[in-house]
Amino acid sequence: MPDRADRHVQRWLPVLPDLDPDVEAVVTRVSLLTRHLRAVKERALADVDLPAHEYDTLHALAGRRGRAAPSELAEDLGVAPASITARVDSLVRRGLVERIPSSTDRRRVDVALTDAGRAAWRGALDARGAEEHRLLDVLDPDERRVLSDLLRRVLLVAEQPGS
Repeated sequence: MPDRADRHVQRWLPVLPDLDPDVEAVVTRVSLLTRHLRAVKERALADVDLPAHEYDTLHALAGRRGRAAPSELAEDLGVAPASITARVDSLVRRGLVERIPSSTDRRRVDVALTDAGRAAWRGALDARGAEEHRLLDVLDPDERRVLSDLLRRVLLVAEQPGS
């Protein structure tokens, strides 16, 4: 059954006769899936009343077992350390994180997920995960593995310096 990418390729082939239909179809499908998953993420975040930057901060904290130094969060998120302070302040006011003394350095304060913060993060994560599984459940486990391996090969080229 033709999809939007097939229709896109058919529309452009007469205009661009040297267009590689397979390359164009793959790129179009990746773009459409990315757009779809971004919209799913936005809806999931709206459902738990989380701006994307706050979700990303909770996600980074969860990935560090629920506790991290602000400098670690800044590094994980690729942002300036000064911007973490404002994010954490907002999350503290909402009761989603708390500042606690560091267990390794008395001069330092760590940021920790609260139960409410973990619940908000999980709510958004579970909604996104349900849609990801819905999409990929059309493939059997071997097909998913092959798709993942093929996408890895393409991504490794994109991640090379100078790309």
